[in-house]
Amino acid sequence: MTVAAELPKTLRLSKDDNVIVAASRIEPGTDVGGGVVAKARIPFGHKLAIVRIAEGQPIRKFGQIIGFAKSAIEPGDWVHEHNVYMHDFERDYRFAEEAREEKILPVSEQATFRGYLRGNGRAGTRNYIGILTSVNCSTTVAGFIAKEIERSGILDDYPNIDGIVALKQANGCVIDYRGVIFDTLKKTTWGYATNPNMGGVVMVGLGCEGFQIPRFKEAYGVTESDTFRTMTIQEVGGTRKTVDRGVEFVKEMLPTVNAVHREPLPASLLTLALQCGGSDGYSGITANPALGMAADMLVRNGGTAILSETPEIYGAEHLLTRRARNREVGEKLVEIIRWWEDYTARNQMEMNNNPSPGNKLGGLTTILEKSLGAAAKGGSTTLNAVYHYADQVNEKGFVFMDTPGYDPVSATGQVAGGANILCFTTGRGSAYGNKPTPSIKLATNTPMYERMKDDMDINCGDILDGVTLEEKGQEIFGEILAVASGKRTRSEELGYGDNEFVPWQIGATM
Repeated sequence: MTVAAELPKTLRLSKDDNVIVAASRIEPGTDVGGGVVAKARIPFGHKLAIVRIAEGQPIRKFGQIIGFAKSAIEPGDWVHEHNVYMHDFERDYRFAEEAREEKILPVSEQATFRGYLRGNGRAGTRNYIGILTSVNCSTTVAGFIAKEIERSGILDDYPNIDGIVALKQANGCVIDYRGVIFDTLKKTTWGYATNPNMGGVVMVGLGCEGFQIPRFKEAYGVTESDTFRTMTIQEVGGTRKTVDRGVEFVKEMLPTVNAVHREPLPASLLTLALQCGGSDGYSGITANPALGMAADMLVRNGGTAILSETPEIYGAEHLLTRRARNREVGEKLVEIIRWWEDYTARNQMEMNNNPSPGNKLGGLTTILEKSLGAAAKGGSTTLNAVYHYADQVNEKGFVFMDTPGYDPVSATGQVAGGANILCFTTGRGSAYGNKPTPSIKLATNTPMYERMKDDMDINCGDILDGVTLEEKGQEIFGEILAVASGKRTRSEELGYGDNEFVPWQIGATM
């Protein structure tokens, strides 16, 4: 009696696909089914052809075009950079064609979490004191103030305060207050100062910089209070005196910042930032679509989910414009895509400079392939609004914010926009955390999760073993509620978040 050899595990994601994905390494000569034999070693997460693809013809994964054949590709060939290239092609935006009215659960039926209800009706999932800066020249002083408070141990007496964080930034003196750099920095700084996870703020400047604190306060109608204080090093009289005064400001606001308590709140008060970094060939198969399921659940509970990283939805934007609430929302997204094409061209780059070397090692070949997987984080609900970087997000449901693909810059914009919780998928193993917004790390594959358990909160690799996307989405949604209620994430336990405040610098540095 002979036993048939077991075929290696592969995935064909759509009936229209002409490639399959290896769920484990495939050796040359291996029968992968359908009469196809692997002609080369196919690494985990990479692709091989299942039919002949003529030179110049499209390569399809997820049922979508991810690139074109440089030369003829035969069945069983490894499909990657050596035989795939990318060029622009027409995408049918079909604005608002798939838009629908979402069925939002009544408040009485919505999921709940235990958070801090702020006076303006927003909800904090954390309660931090932030030391903000108006120029790089004051960042050292901001760091000294935070270190002095931590060294004193005084926060131990205020258990409802999660910590103090110095949010340092790299902008210099010469910022035109009428220009895009000033406008972006102003929005980002204001967004952090008013994020519901921030209980109190001290803002430190040098005094002679372009980003003048008095002008900032005037722009937003801000006045000094027991939870918002400002000063400049030059006015106070130097470094030591400024540090002493900053410590004094913090000590004075501690009782007020601490005077909050967690209480049951509806999930509609959650604003979820969706992020991915160190993506691999399974990001778009496991963690990203599972996170998309969780985002859909949050939307149905009246909450908000923010998709971002514009260069990483490039080539997949037509899937979002079809879900746009109306043509205006869809066209705003396309306008942003066109801006990025011009922006990269002016800087002698191209949109396909992304993926990174690590992405390619993980099986991603082109930005089109990466984008199709990244867009899956946005779930399936209607796209209600499109925002520019660090704009305040005031629409409920699924929205998009224009940001770079660089994770710290992107997440900084989302947190400035009001995100009070963040989910971050990774296939290669990104090391990331955020203050004041907790970051939940989702692993796309089990081998990486096992190697980096101290950094990962949830393993989505078991989707390859039979766990459904809906089951994993439910697990992620449950974790979102638990973390929003105070459960510490792995990145929080490791102490990440002090160096991840990175506002987008657009324009000339003078």
